[in-house]
Amino acid sequence: MSDLQQRLDRIRGRITSDEFLHGRGLGNDVPFYAFDYPSASEELVNSHIEWLLDDLARKTDLHVGVVNMFELAIAQLRKRDLYTKSLAMEKNKGAAALLGALKGPLEPGKMAAALLKRFTEQPLDMLFLTGVGPAYPLIRTHSLLNNLQPLLGNIPLVLFFPGRFSGQSLQLFGDMQETPYYRAFRLVD
Repeated sequence: MSDLQQRLDRIRGRITSDEFLHGRGLGNDVPFYAFDYPSASEELVNSHIEWLLDDLARKTDLHVGVVNMFELAIAQLRKRDLYTKSLAMEKNKGAAALLGALKGPLEPGKMAAALLKRFTEQPLDMLFLTGVGPAYPLIRTHSLLNNLQPLLGNIPLVLFFPGRFSGQSLQLFGDMQETPYYRAFRLVD
């Protein structure tokens, strides 16, 4: 069994523990966790998340919110009638111009608010964030997390991160420049 599979198998026990659900042992820190993995293993991780969500739904009363950040970005662009225009802009003016034009509509504070708006019906026990690799560079993970922190309160968040998380910094895809982020904990080692 691979190291990654062993780590995936430990997620369920960790996220159903009282320590995780109630933020015990964190002091005054926010209950943000990162599960990092090689980007080449995206399909394996996504399959495991699907299994995990199904298992939790059948065997617990936990309400787990899941947001794919790439899908959320597209939904936000479509909602503002910008998706088709964005595709045309990229084709005509290039990716750099498109990124500049989308900084406002996909600003991290707006994305954090849109993300939480999806969960007004029922209180969350935890939130999973996926799709951060495909959403890059439209959405920067550390900026999104900084904006979510005051909005989530004590709700645990698990970031499924295709890259490396050292406990001090995030390195998307394992080869991008490291971005300092000190407020998350490793979900499992």
